[in-house]
Amino acid sequence: MNGNHSGAFDGNALILGIETSCDETAASVVAGGREILSDVIVSSAAEHARFGGVVPEIASRAHTDAVLDAVSRALDTAGVGLKDLSAVAVTYGAGLLGALLVGVSFAKALAYAAEKPLVAVNHIRGHIAAAYLADRAAEPPFMTLLASGGHTAIIHVKSYEEHEVLGSTLDDAVGEAFDKTARVLGLSYPGGPSVEKLAREGENSVPLPKMLKGAGGYDFSYSGLKTAVVNYVHAAEQRGGAYSKADVAHSFQRAALEVLADKLFAAAKERGVTTVTAGGGVAANGYLRDLLGRRAEREKMKLVLPEKRYCTDNACMIAAEGYILYRAGKFADLTLNAKASIPLKNALAADANARR
Repeated sequence: MNGNHSGAFDGNALILGIETSCDETAASVVAGGREILSDVIVSSAAEHARFGGVVPEIASRAHTDAVLDAVSRALDTAGVGLKDLSAVAVTYGAGLLGALLVGVSFAKALAYAAEKPLVAVNHIRGHIAAAYLADRAAEPPFMTLLASGGHTAIIHVKSYEEHEVLGSTLDDAVGEAFDKTARVLGLSYPGGPSVEKLAREGENSVPLPKMLKGAGGYDFSYSGLKTAVVNYVHAAEQRGGAYSKADVAHSFQRAALEVLADKLFAAAKERGVTTVTAGGGVAANGYLRDLLGRRAEREKMKLVLPEKRYCTDNACMIAAEGYILYRAGKFADLTLNAKASIPLKNALAADANARR
């Protein structure tokens, strides 16, 4: 049924996006891949905060309770009905398997009942597509910094569908390093915003490694930085001496983020690309956003930076990427399944199982 739709270019195409990869149930209607008509997010973060991190079973149950309401509100706010939609786009991976299954199952049932094409979106490509929401005139080629809890990479977006990974993390992702630093400092979940807030009160006084700053091509490594923070804090506590948590947070944040900007702009210059973008939850960090802005001005490059809301998990970016696939006629059938883990390079390539 779904594979028979044409998917020809349509600037007025209405895509319903559904996102349930982690702890937020999100639904959105986006017109033409650029214009947000509605944006609904129901978060279960407060429930997970009691446990210091996301609990998969709690997340899955929360999605089950919220997904129908989120989709209904997204349609109502956009002022459209199911008959008006061009396609239903859903995150099929990567993420928490149980959480993904809620969204995928709901989207398949909805697409089937409404006789609309089903589009399977990879979460990573969604973060890249958030750039089109920030600047409706944005078009490839551009260089993207992907910075999230699961991935850290420099990606050359050559066209709407062709992406090349120039470098990625060799171990921990930058978001994971933020979470672990928050934990050792006794900060609340989620770790990223907690570290950023505390860092504003500190100074760059703690010596920390710069992790492949001038080496490793466009790859990153965060395990050494994370270990250095843990060792510094534990040594200070064992000595019984006072130390500044704010200084640790500030020093860590600078060491973790400055290398991201260095390698992003170096890659753009090497490839002759004049536009840079950033996506993923860490791209909501205020220090990084200011740093990217200053570097773009200095290098005379255009910076396309999604609003903070669209850097973290949301359904608008899923609908934006869904539109690209819809236009290309890449639809999924009702055998679509969720995938908890997808290697980065596979995530940026055509997935025959998800896009038929």
